[in-house]
Amino acid sequence: MYTHMAEVYDRLTHDINYTEWADYLQSAFMKFRCAPRLILELGCGTGSLAIELSKRGYDMIALDSSVDMLGKAYQKAKDAGADILFLNQDMREFELYGTVDAVLCLLDSINYITSMKDLKKVFGLVRNYLNPGGLFIFDTNSPYKLSHVLGNETFYELGDEISWVWQNTYDSKKRITTFDITFFVKSKNGLYERFDETHRERAYTREEMEGALKSAGLQLLGDYGNLNFSKPAPSEERIFYIAQKALT
Repeated sequence: MYTHMAEVYDRLTHDINYTEWADYLQSAFMKFRCAPRLILELGCGTGSLAIELSKRGYDMIALDSSVDMLGKAYQKAKDAGADILFLNQDMREFELYGTVDAVLCLLDSINYITSMKDLKKVFGLVRNYLNPGGLFIFDTNSPYKLSHVLGNETFYELGDEISWVWQNTYDSKKRITTFDITFFVKSKNGLYERFDETHRERAYTREEMEGALKSAGLQLLGDYGNLNFSKPAPSEERIFYIAQKALT
């Protein structure tokens, strides 16, 4: 995943306002009395959020399993004058040389962990590398979104530089949505190159999240609607979770 998609990822996520996301994260830090200096971002993609937070004075470590995504992130950070440590690691097996004050995992990266065993493993690693009192903030595509908005639907977009067709199937027993995406990207010679990628996301309930966090030694402080601190509505499409490692 994300091998060819790295070339077009920023175009596909052009609707994400990283300034607003960073504002929300800072509001969460204030709300839960956390003043992090060193922050780890899991599944950093092309680095847009890490760069935004770096500009605000945070020391950032950003990791991703895709070398191609990290290549884009490194160049963007260099162009922005942002000093970020990028690591090519899988969040299910990541290792650091020390601990951090906060851990982030955003833009539904957690949904890509499709087994409960791996989810608990990720949460356990987060706890290991999180300082006491530190926050773990992540978001997910909600069960409603994966089953009713994205599931068993086809989407497409036609453009001069890039066109794509996105065909989804939802497995109600496993609660996994499979995305089969075909891209047509215009090359320098004016011809279009086709490439295909398959992505899978699992829908998790609040109870499953809370249980997995608890088993890893993390306390769920709350689950919220998209970029707010209100209880998620039944039709909420993106849910934010905020957990904490105990002080003692």
